[in-house]
Amino acid sequence: MRPLRIAIIGFGKIAEDQHVPAIRGLPRFTLAATVSRQGNGAPGVPVFASHQDMLRAVPDLDAVAITTPPSARYAIARDCIEAGLHALLEKPPSVTLGEIEDLACLAEAGGTTLFTTWHAQYGAAVPAAAAALAGQRIAEMAIVWREDVRKWHPGQQWIWEAGGFGVFDPGINALSIATRIVPGPLFVREAELFVPANKQAPIAARLKLFSSETQADMPVTFDWRHAGDEAWTIDVRTADGTRLALTNGGAALAIDDKPQDVAGEGEYPALYRRFLDLIDTRTSDVDTRPLRLVADAFLVGRRTPVEPFED
Repeated sequence: MRPLRIAIIGFGKIAEDQHVPAIRGLPRFTLAATVSRQGNGAPGVPVFASHQDMLRAVPDLDAVAITTPPSARYAIARDCIEAGLHALLEKPPSVTLGEIEDLACLAEAGGTTLFTTWHAQYGAAVPAAAAALAGQRIAEMAIVWREDVRKWHPGQQWIWEAGGFGVFDPGINALSIATRIVPGPLFVREAELFVPANKQAPIAARLKLFSSETQADMPVTFDWRHAGDEAWTIDVRTADGTRLALTNGGAALAIDDKPQDVAGEGEYPALYRRFLDLIDTRTSDVDTRPLRLVADAFLVGRRTPVEPFED
């Protein structure tokens, strides 16, 4: 298999901390360029101010990883797909369902790969949890995702704007795991969105999910006002009484209070290995289920004003 030249468009913290090491950990990939308005990039790799500049200057690219804020992704991905490049989209893949559906049609028509990544689904314990729940009926499930926004998104104002997702930026990770492990489709019954008086996006949210495969509604709590250690947990009890606890964002699993031996290569290395497989087979992996749950939460959600938030 020949090497593939890939570029990262939107070079920020997640690109530096996760995407670059994952790319460089796979011999098939060569990091050929980065795009950053601030001029940031990986050492020794050309940096461009815009994706248009990069496309003109680096004609032998094979693929791109788009890690910009979600509001910018559609236009960038469309240009790259029309240029014949395979595209990996950081989560969430787009601001709207219509955008990602159009990109999927473009990729199919052009014979390129489109990969909507949900990195939390590649947590070490998530496949084991999905296997344990396969064919089971769920009696209860509760999701709690609490963290400190000042720690994880310091100074990032785009997350508070319309289309920035607010607390659903991390919360969609939990929803992506839920769509992976619950043996049946998930729907939003109720939602309450807590929106600071000076922001457009919620700082906290409460949802009730339901499914034909569950016996009761499933409560979900997202909160960015949390102090102390993060709480990224999904607790499940099946109809036969088995209890599962996914903790640390999908990295650890206990069944009936017994820790399970799970191992993995890491979320982003696994993502890029999957991307390689998709490129080699000229197929796409476009999963809109987590994004649809967020969209539905905003559609049915009751908005509750809370005190202004200052970073």
